[in-house]
Amino acid sequence: MAWFSLDIVLRQLAWPGYFKYWKNIFNILDVCSVLPFYISMMDWGGTEDHDYVVLRVLRLSRVIRVFKYVKHSEDLRIMLKAISAAKKELAILFLVMMLFVVTFGSIMFYIENEDALYQGEMNTTVRQVGPSSEFSSIMQSCWWVIVTVSTVGFGDMYPVTLMGKLVGFFVICLGLVTLALPMTIIVTKFSLVYDREKT
Repeated sequence: MAWFSLDIVLRQLAWPGYFKYWKNIFNILDVCSVLPFYISMMDWGGTEDHDYVVLRVLRLSRVIRVFKYVKHSEDLRIMLKAISAAKKELAILFLVMMLFVVTFGSIMFYIENEDALYQGEMNTTVRQVGPSSEFSSIMQSCWWVIVTVSTVGFGDMYPVTLMGKLVGFFVICLGLVTLALPMTIIVTKFSLVYDREKT
């Protein structure tokens, strides 16, 4: 921490103009990343560590300092240009994936929790937990779809009914195709940008 503090002080002294130093966003992030260390060293009235939640969030600004090095790396700049050139394809991929996740998350929720008890006289529906209690909500089922499509497969949730397993197989196959098709377009854009920048 002493090294970072010394670096900040020396850069501020060597910077051409005091106010120009504070106009650079990366300098502000550097100060914000070091500041929590010194504030937490001062024990104001015996405060507990959980009182420094804001300071812990400020410590995350250290990670943002990595972006300063993008301007020094030609390969990272090429990668950012390729991502920028494929904005439309990435947006379409994101939209299709969101539709895919919500649709199949809802389907899996209703398939795995099919034991809804209908009481006719009261005109109410009481939901009992079906065979798979892991699919307890549509959002939980959407999480399963995201994990399955991205081929991570944590194993924390899995379908137990026969129909759920069939839909799960369909989700895996269709998810791979959905991810693979736009990737070829994105890789082609990357190749074009890479060739243009290297020549």
